[in-house]
Amino acid sequence: MIRKQDFQKVADYVYEIPASFRAGMRVPARIYADEQILEAALQDKAAEQLVNTTSLPGVTKYALAMPDVHQGYGPPIGGVIPVDEATGVISPGATGYDINCGVRLLRSDLSAGEVMPFMQEMVDSLFRAVPSGVGKGGDIRLKTDRDMDDLLTRGALWAIERGYGEPEDAELTEEGGSMPGANPAMVSAEAKMRGDDQVGTLGSGNHFIEVGRVDEIFDEGVARAFGLFHGQLVLWVHSGSRGMGHQVCTDYVKSFQYAMRKYEITVPDRELVCAPFNSPEGQAYYGAMVCAANYAWANRQVLANRARQAIYQVLANHNLSTHLRMVYDVAHNIVKRETYVIDGQPLPMIIHRKGATRAFGPGQASVPERYRAIGQPVLVPGDMGTASYVLVGTEGAMEQTFGSACHGAGRAMSRSAAIKQIRGQDLQARLKRQGITVKGGSWEGLAEEAPEAYKDVDRVVNVIHKAGIARKVARTVPLGVIKG
Repeated sequence: MIRKQDFQKVADYVYEIPASFRAGMRVPARIYADEQILEAALQDKAAEQLVNTTSLPGVTKYALAMPDVHQGYGPPIGGVIPVDEATGVISPGATGYDINCGVRLLRSDLSAGEVMPFMQEMVDSLFRAVPSGVGKGGDIRLKTDRDMDDLLTRGALWAIERGYGEPEDAELTEEGGSMPGANPAMVSAEAKMRGDDQVGTLGSGNHFIEVGRVDEIFDEGVARAFGLFHGQLVLWVHSGSRGMGHQVCTDYVKSFQYAMRKYEITVPDRELVCAPFNSPEGQAYYGAMVCAANYAWANRQVLANRARQAIYQVLANHNLSTHLRMVYDVAHNIVKRETYVIDGQPLPMIIHRKGATRAFGPGQASVPERYRAIGQPVLVPGDMGTASYVLVGTEGAMEQTFGSACHGAGRAMSRSAAIKQIRGQDLQARLKRQGITVKGGSWEGLAEEAPEAYKDVDRVVNVIHKAGIARKVARTVPLGVIKG
């Protein structure tokens, strides 16, 4: 069992367990936290899981956890696992089951006050427009294998070409919404079948669409560059690769059991199954993972477009109009090939971000041109009863965390515990009294995502801000939310 005293404070908001702590550790385990967050990380297996990831072959410099860290499958959620591309491994568990679960933010030119009188109508319209729930399919069908393979290769561009959005949407999406390296041949027939009717569907769990208000501006210059202003009406869309991405992870967790024996890899937790990145098995998973990531970007593209149309219709009913334009879209569960300077030399690396967000600073070529001089927007959704944040990536992230930051508030209570303690009907009524209109597919689904099931997002973001890996730009609060 890992104790608080096993961590050494190496900088403000940075704690570390040295590589000498346990046999098999190749690098230190590092967590970004304050005292309260550090203690919370010791209440489940998150810290133990973080230490376990330091044994992965090729792991470089340190294994990281963001302040929203909590227990997951294999590595903790909130983990960043950097691996040397030439000598290291790729791990499905270090990517996560919901590949490219992510979030996008759209902005309007309206003040939120203009739409508050008909928020219930807006939430009802969104709920009708967006299929949601476990296994729920939509009305988009991929009629042939060629259609599916085209989507898996082109991602958001596939959706935009079919009328679901605008070219600017792809420009303001991580990887342009279409990550290179997709290999549809490495995706199983079962994964493709599960994804056949789920493009443009929300799913369940923590996925949501939220109408919000910009509640606070911390950096006027950057907010202006992102198109944000105080009191503004904004739209958040949070979903991933649905059953398709889940099946990709399931397939490769299973097949990598054999790869571990083939390459004589041993790890302290069987959930850390992996294969050398440059092996046939590693390349197969990477190609399939990219396909799932592209599927998620196509999914969020269609979701955002459907949400736009639902909102436009409600506004038209009240003689109002707006243009919901993209701020940005980021991935939360993904593996990326990136280069960092290690010991004075550029090193091609494999960066696993599991419940972590890319947070590139100024001057990075992969940041959209309009943001390149200031840094990438970093989107951190909270829970449906508190707040979400827009931050901006920094040079500090490039130096400290392999260009990474937190991805949300992070769970403080399991879903099963939340259901036992909270009634969905009571939660809906309580949020309504707070001025938040919420609609979900089930009462249990609402209870699972209650605000008290999550950490304090203000505290989590404060750690990121004060550690210098992303700066606060704006805070938004929910007005209307639909959940899966």
